[in-house]
Formats: sequence, structure tokens, C-alpha cells
Amino acid sequence: MISIITIWLIATCSFFLLHALPGTPFGTTQLMSQEMRDKMMAYYGLDRPPLEQYLTFLSNLIRGDFGYSLKYVGQSVNGIIAQTFPVSAQLGLQAYLLSFPIGIFFGIIAARRRGRPLDYALVGFSVLGVSVPVFILASLLQYVFATELGWFPVAQWKGFAYTILPTLTLAIGSIAGIKKIPDFTNTRMDTSARKRVELHCHTKMSDMDGVSEAKDIVKRAYKWGHRAIAITDHGVVQSFTDANHVWDDLWKAEKGKRKDAGDENPDKQDFFKIIYGVEAYLVDDLKEIVTNDKGQSLHEDYVVFDIETTGFSPVNNRIIEIGAVKVSGGEIVDRFSTFVNPDVPIPFEIEKLTSIRDEDVMDYPQIDVILPQFLQFCEGCIMVAHNASFDMSFIMENCRRLGYPQEFTYVDTVGISRVLLKNQSKHTLDAVAKTLGISLENHHRAVDDAECTAHIFVKFIKMLEEQDIHNLTEVNALGASSVDAVKKMPSYHAIILAKNDLGRINLYRLVSQSHLTYFNKHPRIPKSLVMKYREGLILGSACEAGELYRALLDGQSDAQIARLVKFYDYLEIQPCGNNKFMIASERVRNVNSIEDIQNINRRIVELGEQFHKPVVATCDVHFLDPEDEIYRRIIMAGRGFDDADDQAPLYLHTTEEMLEEFSYLGSDKAEEIVITNTNMIADMIETIAPVRPDKCPPVIPDSDKTLTEICYNRAHEIYGPNLPKIVEARLEKELNSIIKNGFAVMYIIAQKLVWKSVEDGYLVGSRGSVGSSFVATMAGITEVNPLSPHYYCSKCHYVDFDSEEVKAYAGKAGIDMPDKVCPVCGEKLHKDGFDIPFETFLGFKGDKEPDIDLNFSGEYQSKAHKYTEVIFGAGQTFRAGTIATLADKTAFGYVKNYFEERGIHKRTSEIDRIASGCTGVRRSTGQHPGGIVVLPLGQDINSFTPVQHPANDMTTDTITTHFDYHSIDHNLLKLDILGHDDPTMIRMLQDLTGRDPLTIPLDGQDVMSLFQNTDALGITPEQIGGTKLGALGIPEFGTDFAMQMVIDAKPKAFSDLVRISGLSHGTNVWLGNAQDLIMSGVATISTAICTRDDIMLYLIQMGVESEKSFKIMEAVRKGMVAKGKCAMWEEWKADMLAHDVPQWYIESCQKIEYMFPKAHAAAYVMMAWRIAYCKIHYPLAYYGAFFSIRAKAFSYEIMCQGQKHLESVMAEYKKRQDTLSNKEKDAMGDMRIVQEMYARGFEFEPIDIFRAQSRSFQIVDGKLMPSLNSIDGLGEKAADAIVEAAKDGPFLSKDDFRQRTKVSKTIIDLMDSLGLLGDLPESNQISIFDLV
Repeated sequence: MISIITIWLIATCSFFLLHALPGTPFGTTQLMSQEMRDKMMAYYGLDRPPLEQYLTFLSNLIRGDFGYSLKYVGQSVNGIIAQTFPVSAQLGLQAYLLSFPIGIFFGIIAARRRGRPLDYALVGFSVLGVSVPVFILASLLQYVFATELGWFPVAQWKGFAYTILPTLTLAIGSIAGIKKIPDFTNTRMDTSARKRVELHCHTKMSDMDGVSEAKDIVKRAYKWGHRAIAITDHGVVQSFTDANHVWDDLWKAEKGKRKDAGDENPDKQDFFKIIYGVEAYLVDDLKEIVTNDKGQSLHEDYVVFDIETTGFSPVNNRIIEIGAVKVSGGEIVDRFSTFVNPDVPIPFEIEKLTSIRDEDVMDYPQIDVILPQFLQFCEGCIMVAHNASFDMSFIMENCRRLGYPQEFTYVDTVGISRVLLKNQSKHTLDAVAKTLGISLENHHRAVDDAECTAHIFVKFIKMLEEQDIHNLTEVNALGASSVDAVKKMPSYHAIILAKNDLGRINLYRLVSQSHLTYFNKHPRIPKSLVMKYREGLILGSACEAGELYRALLDGQSDAQIARLVKFYDYLEIQPCGNNKFMIASERVRNVNSIEDIQNINRRIVELGEQFHKPVVATCDVHFLDPEDEIYRRIIMAGRGFDDADDQAPLYLHTTEEMLEEFSYLGSDKAEEIVITNTNMIADMIETIAPVRPDKCPPVIPDSDKTLTEICYNRAHEIYGPNLPKIVEARLEKELNSIIKNGFAVMYIIAQKLVWKSVEDGYLVGSRGSVGSSFVATMAGITEVNPLSPHYYCSKCHYVDFDSEEVKAYAGKAGIDMPDKVCPVCGEKLHKDGFDIPFETFLGFKGDKEPDIDLNFSGEYQSKAHKYTEVIFGAGQTFRAGTIATLADKTAFGYVKNYFEERGIHKRTSEIDRIASGCTGVRRSTGQHPGGIVVLPLGQDINSFTPVQHPANDMTTDTITTHFDYHSIDHNLLKLDILGHDDPTMIRMLQDLTGRDPLTIPLDGQDVMSLFQNTDALGITPEQIGGTKLGALGIPEFGTDFAMQMVIDAKPKAFSDLVRISGLSHGTNVWLGNAQDLIMSGVATISTAICTRDDIMLYLIQMGVESEKSFKIMEAVRKGMVAKGKCAMWEEWKADMLAHDVPQWYIESCQKIEYMFPKAHAAAYVMMAWRIAYCKIHYPLAYYGAFFSIRAKAFSYEIMCQGQKHLESVMAEYKKRQDTLSNKEKDAMGDMRIVQEMYARGFEFEPIDIFRAQSRSFQIVDGKLMPSLNSIDGLGEKAADAIVEAAKDGPFLSKDDFRQRTKVSKTIIDLMDSLGLLGDLPESNQISIFDLV
């Protein structure tokens, strides 16, 4: 309707505006007579009244009749439009199709290269495209491309070629119009002249709570001009390193500016600083079990009492009942019980809890009468109560009011319970009474509670005496040393800030102990520990969860409040909105309005003035900006919080916002707590780094000499007393570099670990580029020899590095060379060498940090970890810690579920946007699968990092670094002792065959043929589902993807397999890169880029300078070139072209995001080759080892019932291959190996429950007997139990089997259906019919 009205208005305005113009449409025609004009006016109806013309115009417009053209005689306007519109439409569509994708593409490039030359070039093009008129652009295009070059025709319309120039003219203007949209968002800024400092800030490392990145918080504070920002996550310090990385970048830029300004020695102490702290879970263990003890005996007289009150505050509430019993000699000898008139109405909730009503107490005396009676009853006795601090606070407050002495010795049975009942989760009176078997009737009535407490106390006395504790001083000593008591006591929030480096170390000590010793639901720090390590620390009272705020809410006595205030260095208040939730909370009775919250803040300010403690205003930041609360809302909803949608304003406030928040305190006081005091705290703190900058490798005495001796001894053993020049030069070069840069100790550590593993019967595979080091080879760390291909004789030490025949194998593998005999002594020569330069390991300067990664057998990995303690000493090694955060998919699920539960529809793009703000939030911690961090002797781990148990698992002995290990790998040595299946499989093959794997030749053509066909297995592809190669199940080459790569690459030698291994582990190296080059014939497997070493060696060969070649290799293999992060690439590319490096080679480099080192590939292929050899020569051993170690979902029921059954299941799986579960997909992979085994003529032996092993397949009578855990549903522990039970003799029945093995009835029924239980009867009972 709106559109119709709009068209009508436009048409009407156009009609009357044209009629308002002077003259007629025919007034300019000089040759037309007046009579002719009159006839024309009448013909077109222009001589009629305007209103009639208007109505005729509208009628024609509605019918789509636009009349006849005045210019083209005899032609209707409709006809002219019909004739010309297709041409215009074609040009417009062509221009759109050309301009839109190009414009978007240019826009994306300009956005990604913002501020770079390409961005400016595209902006310049846009300006020209918009500013140059179309007719000028058209003329220029016609002149250049039609007149001068003659590429395109003009001035006619005879086909597509005639549309090109008009299309380009229109498209260029459109492309220019698709420009970058300027940033239209508004960012909050702090414009105050004097700025505050935030001292309470959470990042994403606060468990599922904070949602801001540390780097963003730091950048925002710096951008706002704040002098500092504190990072204070809940119980952890894991965001420190990220914050410090940002600070380093900021300081680097600032230092450059200061030097440019003439400051030769810029001082970082007067620069923006990060304050490193933690919001601790503080436990007040300074409260003793016995208060004011004087060493009294446990056999003194005691008064055990309980009170009922109108509320929790001894100051604001009243006692309504006192009940007490006197205990003497372990017996109850007297009782005291009375109501007390509180002179105020009893609250309804108290009446519900205690059943005491106003009419029950109204006839009783008030406390001024009752208290003296009670004190007289207690005279000469020690007071005892359950949660005594509560009961005694009321007694002492009333004594203060009435002028009675307040000197009491009193015992808290809750404290004793926490010490003695260590496995007790709750320590309430009823819970403790139940544990000790003591009756409790009429709970929450004073006299009954007191009598129950008395019986508990008497039992506690006996338990204490059993631990040789006989007086109250010893009771306190027991409580002070009790870790369990700290774990069970209530915790409160407190801010702990590090003033200096000593404070940082002490902070880390507290964090370590809170995780290692006192963790219970969260990491707790007892006050006694804080007092021990308080030097260099500043303590703040924190938020509403702090003990001071809680004490004020509970109305604690002035004495208690004073005790708490004195413990802290500064007090903290926060905006009222932070604590607004308390108004609606049923648990907080004393806060019913914003005014009540303000009054608590006023009281804290008064306490600060009274005790001369600075009071600071903080935000308790959990997100940066108000709109970011959505991220925290999502996280909290995902955790099940009912109030997730009621987010407090926990964002980073500007100075003006905070001054406005606290204006109710007066402008001067607001400025003091918001600006003056926060800056004063910041000024007390030095600029420090959260991790030590120095490198601290472990020390092994004489490691230099030991390494040199080991290497030369082994070299002489292989190459003879007179080492070939190439060997000696390489050894000397590497050893000099290694020793000079202090890396010898790392080699010796690796050497000790590898030798120990080999000594224990497990080969070790090297990872990474360590195989590039000949020293590593000679030290026995790797079996990859990086020298160029060569022959050597182990008898007479003849060597051949230089013959033309040998040189022909440069860049390949010595294994590829033909067999030869020694020309000197006739012995068969050894072939070795992979031609890998040392520089790929330590760089051309030899100072690149070595990364020695080792693949131990998965079975041996834990022993290798333990052996590091033997090398370095107990307590000197730690597992490398990791941090688990909310992943993209999980965050997406949180967001999606949140909106679905509330019936809100959101587009996927919006869900993605919100999910991106939730990702990275800390969920838990873990450990690197093989990383060991080594602490040098004499160093404190807390000077580097706190430590903890992985995932805070208090049942494990494993201790990890608190920081992610990447944060400290620059100063502490990290060993990668990884578990891998290949060494485990090699060991099992050795056990099954008796063949030493090191004697397996690496040059057999039968093994090589596995990567070309199936002939060596004696089967055809048709027998195994069309699989063309015999490599199925071989490490590195046994997947469909890897086998297709092998088929495409057509390997002919061992070195080709090494290259294929390199390709398979790279990112964007094979697919869309080397594969296309090989398939198109541009390159071969020998010339394509396969490993990182290829790049450096090829460029050096082409004449590029050596160090530049190394840098190019590093940039390419790290993906810096592919990601556009290599500033030198254009210069390097020009140099490569100048040295005749082919364009395809350069383009291949530009696609690579990660590359495998050749040494790593060689080590993997050597392991894989030995396994492949066993597949041919020891088939049953191979299949047994594979199914035991590498099978993912082996099923006895599916796979061991014969070939026909197997292939019928495979056919059924194939029919529904698109809907298979992950387990079924894994099973399908295992079935293909089983099918191959069947095709080769091998069979399974049925499981014999008395002979079968729990986890390993075994060869029995020429067949393969599966392990017990291959039975579906039978886990490893259950399988172990069956093996152990079988050792005790035959099973009498199924009941006997179930009882002895603890296996479920379901599993027993499955085993029975498979015929594995023979003819075992159901039970041991003998029927009379069995005797007939």
C-alpha cells in the first residue's frame, strides 16, 4: 500500500510540474506551423482541461500505456522500452556480475591489509573510480583498447564483443562504490584528568566466571590512560603470562618513543604497570579450637551449652533460650535451661526453626536477670559449644553491655570434629551426632542441643586421649597442624597483591600450597600460611564474599570486626549494583534496599578512618563493557545458575562512572577512594615480570666431556681409529656448537633416557629434527644418521663417501644404494646416511634452542618419567601443565541451548558471534602427555611457577606446573617423553618372534613391494575389498588417505617413503600443492617440497645465500608466508627468482602452513619398515601385535567367527556407511585388517578362558587366540580379573565364574552364547536328578 501511494505521489508531482513549465512540447520546432501545432495538441489531448488530462494520464499509467513518442514518430513508448531494455539489462547484469565479486574481494583484501600499501592502492583506485565521470572513463577505454590497441569493437551492437567496453565502464564505477565501511562503533573512554586504578579484575582464567582476555583488559586500561591494572583471578595466576606479553609489547613501543625523544635509559618503573595478584579463598585458621586456653586438663569441669536467638548478630539480635549441662569426670552432673524474654517479637523464620513463639518467652525474665544466673552456673568451668564462636559472641556481647567480665576459656566442638572426623563431609550438630551414634531429639532447642553436644564432647575426649592428647594446649596444637580442618572450614574472598619479586614468589608459594595441600572444591589459603609468607604482599578485604563484609552483614561484635580489619592492608568497597542481588536474597535479612548497601559501604569507609586503613573502590571486573555481560550470562546459565539472567554490572568502569557511583559519600571522599587511594596502592608496587627472564638449565657434572667421549667412542667403533674427514669435521662442528651454547646437558639427559629404555628392552623413536644432529646419532639418541649416503665396513673400517656411485644418491638415503662388498676385506658393506644438514636442528649459528623429543613405548613411558627423578633427584621434575578452556563447539552449544531454552530464535551468525566471546574461558587443568619440566638443584620452583595436581585431583601424586608449560619453556628445560604405539608394537613383535628388530634389513624389495601392490602378501586386491596395496595397517602408510598418496607418488625407494611421510604430516603440503604438481608432471616425488629440509638444501644448491635459505625455510615451514606474516617474503621471492628458482616452487612455498622435518619422517619410516617386514615374514605375530596395540574397536563376536560372517557384517556396514557411529567406523577399519588376515589363510583360535591373556593376542597352534578384552563389553580390568581367577583352578559353574571374576551377567551370557564357557552348569548345587 505504501509503495502504491508513493508511486501515485511521484506521478502526480511529475504531471503538475511538467504542466507548470512554460510553452508546449512542440514550441521548439521551428518548421511547424501554428495550425500544425494545434492539431498535434489536439491529437495528444493536450488541449483538454488539466484535470481531464490528469485523469487520462492516471488511467493510462494504471493500464501500462505510456502513449506515443514525440521524438520517434509512429513509435509507442512501450515499444521503444521493449526494444532497448534487453540491451540495458544485459549491460547492467554483466557489470553487476563483474563488479560485485571483484569489489567484495578488494574490500576483504583492504580490510585484512589495513594501513598497508595494498590497502592504500585499493583506496586510491576507489577514489579514482568514483571521481572520474563515466563518459570520460568510457572515452579513455575506447581510445586505449579500441582505437590504439584494436582489441575491442565500438559504436555498434553485433555481439558479445561489443558489450565488453560498456560493461567495464559501468563495472569500474560499481567496484569503486564497494568500499570499506568506516568503524562506526563507539568505544567508552576515560576522560577524567586524574584517573583511577582498578585493583580487582578477573580474566577468562577465573574458572567459568570471567569472560575477558587478559590482553584486552591490559590494553583497555593502557588506552584509557590508567597508570596500572591488577589481575586477580579466583585462586589462580594463569593469566599472568598473557598479560605480561601484552605489557612487553607496550613497553617496547614506549621505550622506542622515549629513546627517540632523547632518553637513553628509559625506566620501566614509571611506565604503566600490571599488578599481579589473586582473589584468594582465605580460611581463618587463626581461630583456635580452644580460645584463651591455659593448658587445662581434659578432665576439668566443663559447661556445655547452646543458645537460641532472634538472628545471627550478637549486636542487633537477642537471646531467647539458654540450655546447658555441666560435665564433671566425664558425666553430666547438672543442667541449666530457661527461656529469655527478648523484649522484641520473634521473627517468623526463627519460630519455624526452633518452635519457640512469643507466648513461650513473654513471662520469662530478660537477659539482665538470666545472664548472671547462667554465669553463676558456669563459674569455675570451661565453656563448650558447637560452633562456639557464635554462641560465645552473644554471651560476651551481653556481658559487655551489662558490665560483666568477658574473660572465658571456651572449646569449639566443630573444630575438634574437623580434626578427628576427617572423612566427615558435614560437621553440623545432627551430622556429627549421627556419625557418633548419639541421639538428638528436638534439634534447635537449646537444652537438647546442649545435652547432645555434651555427649559428643565426652566421646571426643576419649578419642583425643587415644592420640595422646591430654590438655587444651595440645588440642590447639592438633588443630593448628590439621590440613583436613582447613579443608572443611568456611572460606572467604581476599585480594593478595605482589609488591615486588619476593612478593611474587611468596604469592606463588601460597597458590602452590592452596592447590597441593588445601584444595577442597577450590584452592584454600589458611591465614597462618599467609602470615608465614606475608613479606612482599598486600592484602585487601575483597568483595561481599570477603570475611569483613560478611561480618558486617552478620552484625558481628566490634571486637570481631576490629580483629578482621587489622589483618588487611586496605579495605575494599564496590558499586551498589554489584551487591544488589542481596536485596532479593532470602539468606541476607539485613539488606532490603540500595540504601542498606550504601550504609555497609559507609561503615567500611568509617572503619578505614578508624583503623587508618586506606579504602579503595573497585569494580570486581568480570567483563570489559556493559554489553559483554551476555557472555557471562551464557556461561553461568550453562553451569546451572538460576540467576544467570540477572547480571551485576561487573564491567570496567571509567573514573567518571566510579565517581558518580560513590557520590553519596561526598565528592572529596569519592575522589579519595576512587582515585587517590587506588593510585597510592599502585605506587607501592614495583613493575615486575611474572616469570623469571633467565635461563636455568639443569646441571650434570662434566656433561661436555661425557658427551664428547661417548660420541668419539661410537664414531671410532663404526668408522675406525682414523675418522674420515667428513665424520670428524661434522662431529667437531656440532660438538663445538652444542658445548659453546650450553646444550650438552640436554644431549646427556636424552642419552641417559634412551640408553635406559633400550637396556630395558624397548626401542626409542626420535621425533622432530633431532635426527639432523650427528652427535645425537653417535650418542645413541636417534638411529637416523644425518651424514650424506655412504658405505662403511665394520671389519676393516673402509668407508666410501666420495665415489661417483655414492654421490649419485645425494639428498636420498644410503639404504637406497645397491649392496656391495668391501673391496679391502670382502665383508658386506653397511649402507647408511640420510643427508640431513645439522643447521635444520640448531640453525647456522648453532644457537637455536634444541628440542629433543623422544617416542618411548607407551608401556615404558611412565618408567621413563620416573627415571628422570633418578637423573635429577626427587622433587626436581614436574609434569608440564596445560590449561583446558571452553572450546568453540562447546561454547556454540552453550549459546544455542541458552536461547532455545528461552524460546528465542537467533541466526547462526549471531550465535557464532556470542560463542566467540565465550571461548577460551578456563574449565580445568591437565598435563602434557609427555612433557617433563626439570628444575635445577638449589632452585625453588615457585620462583618460576606455582605447581598443582592435574585437574586438582587430590588422589594423584603427579604434580604439574600451574602455568601452561609454554609460558616457562624459555627458562626451564622441558623434556618430551612421549608414549607411542610403534615401539610397543616392535617390542611385542620381538617377544613373539625372537627377532631383534635392529637386525631387520631396511632395503628388502619384498617390503618395498607392499607400497606398490599386494603380491608379497600372496593375495589380490579383489580379496580385500579392492585395496591395491599391502600397506594396510602399516604405521604412516596404512590409512586410505596415505595409501592414495603412495599410489599417486609411486615410490621406488626408501627415501621416497621418507618424503611421503613428510608430505602426510604437513599442512597444505600435499593436497592442493605437491599432489597437483606430481599428477600434472611439473614435479616428481623427488623434486616436490616434502620436508622442511628440502627447501634449505634446494635453495643453497640454486645459489641462494645459506643463512637466507635457512630463514626462508623457517618462515615457510611455520606458515608465516602462507599467512602473510612474513615481511621479507617479497624481497626473498625476488632473490629466489634471480637465482632461477622456478615459479611453481615459489608458489608451492606460499601455500605451506606446516612442514615435517626429514629426520622425523626418517625415524617414523624406519619403525614402520620393521613392522612391514614382520607383516610379510611373521604374519601371525604382526596381526597379533596389531590387534593387541593398534586396533580401536576389535570385536570377538564380529571378527572371530569366520571369514563369511565377517564379510557379511562388512557388507551390512557398507550399505549404511553414511550413518555409521564412530565406534562402527573404527570397527570397520579393524575388520579390513581381519579380512586381509583371513585372505592370507590365517585363522583365529577360539578363546580358552584358562589360556587366553587379558589384553594381548597370542599364537596358539598356528592360529591367533584373541585376548579376553576383545569380547564386547569386557573391559581391561574385568579381563585381568578373569585371568587372575583362572589361576585358582577350574570354574565349577557360571555362578562360581561370576562370583570369582565379578563379571556382569550380561557378559557371562554373551560368553556362553559364543561357546567360551563350555558346558558349565548354572550353579554349584547338585540336583538329585544329576545322580540318576
